[in-house]
Amino acid sequence: MQGFVQMIVSQFATHEKATETFKTGKGRPWSDQPQCLFCGTDRFFRPGYQANLVDNWIPALAGVEAKLKAGAKVADIGCGHGSSTVLMAQAYPNSTIHGIDLHAPSIEEAKSKAAAAGVTNVEFQVAKAQDFEGRGYDFACMFDALHDMGDPVGAARHIRETLAPGGTFMLVEPMAGDSMAENMHPLGQIFYAASCTICTPNSLSQDVGRGLGAQAGEKQLAQVCREAGFTQIRRAAETPTNMVLEVTV
Repeated sequence: MQGFVQMIVSQFATHEKATETFKTGKGRPWSDQPQCLFCGTDRFFRPGYQANLVDNWIPALAGVEAKLKAGAKVADIGCGHGSSTVLMAQAYPNSTIHGIDLHAPSIEEAKSKAAAAGVTNVEFQVAKAQDFEGRGYDFACMFDALHDMGDPVGAARHIRETLAPGGTFMLVEPMAGDSMAENMHPLGQIFYAASCTICTPNSLSQDVGRGLGAQAGEKQLAQVCREAGFTQIRRAAETPTNMVLEVTV
């Protein structure tokens, strides 16, 4: 919740811009947000990754944990400050984790976090989810980022095209039902609030501008994956804050 407070502070710090963005619907890119938001977002989601990513989420996927232990090529798309990238690099030293994000300052912070953690099996690149470099990824993952993207189908399609045969895409998104009524609880209201001034405006600022929002729900997320060419979508795990979808061809 301390991270959430930082996110609130970031929006009050630029409240005039946030209000204008909401009124006009013109969109606001992630890069136009205050630095406090980037730190707050990482701080908000990181405890959930620390508690669940290695111990619960990856083991819930068919055959993925064994691949990572043996040595796999991994793409962490939309890695932000690199918390998830570093966690996987520490847990699976035989694998190489590629952290990818459009926001160059966040990639610099991710590199610093990796250096401080002493992990060497990481690589980083500044790129869009729709055109990042590399092929033959055994495992691709995205944490709380697909709903922010203007073209989530294009992003998911590119991920599918970069996967090795038999590869798996793990999509982690904020926990949400498929209707507003299902989401009108305290956590859902937090996600809706962030979606109004952060997530949806970021999507609307990009090409396509699908505007899924932070409460997209499994039905919409699965539809995006199917439009991208994936055929198998399964909810593999969940926590009070996140759902974990196993997505394969």
